[in-house]
Amino acid sequence: MQVPQDGEDLAGQPWYHGLLSRQKAEALLQQDGDFLVRASGSRGGHPVISCRWRGSALHFEVFRVALRPRPGRPTALFQLEDEQFPSMPALVHSYVTGRRPLSQATGAVVSRPVTWQKPLRRSFSEDTLMDGPARTQPLRARKWSNSQPADLAHMGQSREDPTGIEAFAMPVSALPRTGSDPVLLKAPAPLGTVANSLRASDGQLQAKAPAKPPRTPSFELPDASERPATYCELVPRVPCVQGTSLSQSCPEPEAPWWEAEEDEEEENRCFTRPQAEISFCPPDTPSCLLGPQNRPLEPQVLHTLRGLFLEHHPGSTALHLLLVDCQATGLLGVTRDQRDNMGVSSGLELLTLPHGCRLRLELLERHETLALAGALAVLGCSGPLEERAAALRGLVELALALRPGAAGDLPGLAAVMGALLMPQVSRLEHTWRQLRRSHTEAALAFEQELKPLMRALDEGAGPCDPGEVALPHVAPMVRLLEGEEVAGPLDESCERLLRTLHGARHMARDAPKFRKVAAQRLRGFRPNPELREALTTGFLRRLLWGSRGAGAPRAERFEKFQRVLGVLSQRLEPDS
Repeated sequence: MQVPQDGEDLAGQPWYHGLLSRQKAEALLQQDGDFLVRASGSRGGHPVISCRWRGSALHFEVFRVALRPRPGRPTALFQLEDEQFPSMPALVHSYVTGRRPLSQATGAVVSRPVTWQKPLRRSFSEDTLMDGPARTQPLRARKWSNSQPADLAHMGQSREDPTGIEAFAMPVSALPRTGSDPVLLKAPAPLGTVANSLRASDGQLQAKAPAKPPRTPSFELPDASERPATYCELVPRVPCVQGTSLSQSCPEPEAPWWEAEEDEEEENRCFTRPQAEISFCPPDTPSCLLGPQNRPLEPQVLHTLRGLFLEHHPGSTALHLLLVDCQATGLLGVTRDQRDNMGVSSGLELLTLPHGCRLRLELLERHETLALAGALAVLGCSGPLEERAAALRGLVELALALRPGAAGDLPGLAAVMGALLMPQVSRLEHTWRQLRRSHTEAALAFEQELKPLMRALDEGAGPCDPGEVALPHVAPMVRLLEGEEVAGPLDESCERLLRTLHGARHMARDAPKFRKVAAQRLRGFRPNPELREALTTGFLRRLLWGSRGAGAPRAERFEKFQRVLGVLSQRLEPDS
């Protein structure tokens, strides 16, 4: 099968919609498997694959690998994660006919192209064509057949006899594009503005070849501080150049710290005398989302975060949260020095010991801070009612992605449910009514599945076996060991206390099993650095209270922010 090469026009493809906004693209995607390719105005016209998968709209920006110009080969290759293709049609054909997932993180598979029904606007492929006499050559009329998946086998081929008579001739600039022009010449595009918009967290590729191209494909990652990620994260793999000798072959990339194998000696070590209290909070590093000094709830940062979370599938966000929670709990990423200092191998064991007080307080603050941030995501929506209902639905979907059997991050699940059950959020009757009306499935899942599950977990009776759970629910045990009384009648509170202590003993015993399950869940996962930072305790503390207020006493900070949420809740739905 012949397919168009790098510089050939995309407008002739039935699944290519030209310049199209994200919202309009999502409106065209009706069923799982539907997809289209569009030119993103916010990304300088770069091609983006938009699809619907498991009820959610996903967007994947296609990486463009610039090659050193040579006769007989394309000037660029197109790539999602693994394989590289000489053209966009070749890439689309491979993923559709092979039923291959667009990314390992989402597992999204596309099967039905959504075809365009009107002339296209100028877009990425047209801007890369040279201005010159060739642009005044006649256009060839085209006829389209059906848009079924089987028709994808003819992508890039003419739908009529190439020797036919041209219908008319006039300059290209005077017409909207309706098909490919076989006589247009290839040339480099003025992509200065496009190159400036690319950034590292998106895994973007250099938009044009450098002045002196290297012998290997150009794969440059620009500065990460320019723009937030707006597309589903991909994990591109740079292939070795053919013909490279064995001594110069591409080295295997190092596995991230959460995939590092645990030494059997470390896993079976016995308790030793602790040297000091341990904190698993990452050290303070320059933030790519906040400046050195920031005020509480800066509007620009909140807007950036809203876009960041909206552009990630709940399953992807759940894996980001699982990774950060495992590090904060000391389940993954524990160094040898930390093990020697705390006397045990895992933070799950340290939590049950007297010298685990600092870790217990850190996890309590993390739980409450995440819950406050989740409540702010709803109460900060000052727009129409549907916007708040959509924020509720997003939290419910994230909770479903965190539950046992999915990501299995029970501390993350507890924080999200804490936001949904917070009095300032639960009192929004109109918002919850709109959720039941517009997002009935999410409302039913919250009432019939999530609330009973959370009640059982808080009482020590929920699922806690390694396998379906990667990180157990530690909040009840932490509160108990920090002196909080168990609520309820005496007989029930005693039973609950015994269940909590029994669960803590099993949690410490099964810490190596939980670690293996968590590492397995995260195997092959490559997080977005900005989304990962946005879920850390230090970032959320600065976001909610500012760089100066973050150092205030914990009880004072939380009391003030609870009042702030109360004011926001009253403004949204005043008491009658």
